[in-house]
Amino acid sequence: MKKKIVSVMMAALLAASLAGCSGELSNDYVTVTQYKGLEVPQPTPAEEVTDDQVEQVIQSNLSASSTQEEITGRAAQTGDVVNIDYTGYIDGEAFDGGSAEGADLELGSGTFIGATDDYAGFEDQIEGHNTGDEFDITVQFPDPYDRNPDMSGAVADFHIVLNSISEVVTPELTDEWVQGISEESKTVDEYREEIRTQIEENLQASVESELEGSVQSALMENVEIKSYPEDRVEELTQQMTDYYTQLASMYGLELGDFVETYLQMTEEDFNTQIDDSVRQGVAMEEAMKLIAEKQHLEPSDEEYEEGIAQYAEDAGYDDVEEYTSQVGEDELKLTILRDKVTEYLVDNCIQVEQSDDSE
Repeated sequence: MKKKIVSVMMAALLAASLAGCSGELSNDYVTVTQYKGLEVPQPTPAEEVTDDQVEQVIQSNLSASSTQEEITGRAAQTGDVVNIDYTGYIDGEAFDGGSAEGADLELGSGTFIGATDDYAGFEDQIEGHNTGDEFDITVQFPDPYDRNPDMSGAVADFHIVLNSISEVVTPELTDEWVQGISEESKTVDEYREEIRTQIEENLQASVESELEGSVQSALMENVEIKSYPEDRVEELTQQMTDYYTQLASMYGLELGDFVETYLQMTEEDFNTQIDDSVRQGVAMEEAMKLIAEKQHLEPSDEEYEEGIAQYAEDAGYDDVEEYTSQVGEDELKLTILRDKVTEYLVDNCIQVEQSDDSE
């Protein structure tokens, strides 16, 4: 009996050493109560890649390599890409957003106004026309019409000039095509294996990303926030606000209008969410700095250089210095530090198998 009690005590001590003996870490902003042995849900294993998945990716890559060949000997039909000028009228008056020149439209894509009970669709009425034709069509906006509720159910006339008709030509899957698109494969069979490997790596990356997210969430459950470095909060808040302001401008909208239309929230709620997100992120930064200092995880200059170069490559930049100036060296270094600490937390976490609630 005594031997059994000793064994139980040893097990308890071992569990404590994994979970809680790391001690508290603290600075002016946060206290980290635990960071070793964080319990996290075991991520769902990556599924086995099927032949169908491989073929889907290959077909998508073939489509991405498609070209357009202009057609002059027949009328436009479904699947063609037409280039048109058009002007829309309601009650004889041209309306905002209803006109364009040199617009490409794939017939049958459903991009433009569709058919209603009383009127054929915009694309349907272009079919059968030839290059150089100039004609009028009548369509009815859907009801409701989310893009512009004021236009819901409205009947509109469009004057159309058909500039050209093109046919989309998708290449065949051949060794020659493979050699032109792949740096690794020379044959179709080799390319299939290359794609399979890519899918497997992407699925495994998703599993790892899920685990990293779980570890970070578990860490924050063990972080007590005392205050925030307000300068950093203001800096990140401005970055996020600038990002959404630029995004809104791409839609031709002010930030407030963009938030209400596309994010479907009030500007006040939007600002609250940004503030909450920024403060959570800043608290995590402080916690990770403490862990990095305690565990001597501060990346070396060489590791920083390699990390920044990898981020630049992933972002499609050939010039690392240009990328660094765009993002900011300090931001990149913080990201690389976070990555290294997260890797440490993953290596020292306890993955808990999830029970089936149905049992």
